[in-house]
Amino acid sequence: MNTKTQITCQCGQRIHQKDILQKGHFLRLFSPSFVYLKYRCSRCRRLGERFVPQEQWDDGALAEVPVEISPEERDRLGALGGIDLDEVIDFHFQLEQASLRDLMDPQDDLV
Repeated sequence: MNTKTQITCQCGQRIHQKDILQKGHFLRLFSPSFVYLKYRCSRCRRLGERFVPQEQWDDGALAEVPVEISPEERDRLGALGGIDLDEVIDFHFQLEQASLRDLMDPQDDLV
């Protein structure tokens, strides 16, 4: 099985289990079998369908990626607000003047 199979809409949005409207299997005796998926994209609301070869299909392809941020970190980052244009410009100029050693965390011993 290919674990890198991802179903994406034409708009680029990844399709998850919640977007699937219909799923079926087309089994054939002498030719490759397919998994049929009919979906509605959660971003653009387009209907789409895919035929994925059975050898490449993995049910984990529709699973959502787990969130790697804790609720405390989410609240702290939410309180900071969005990044405005002035902060982006300041960061750009800091990157031009900084070396790699300046940007690294002092606890990292990678260099």
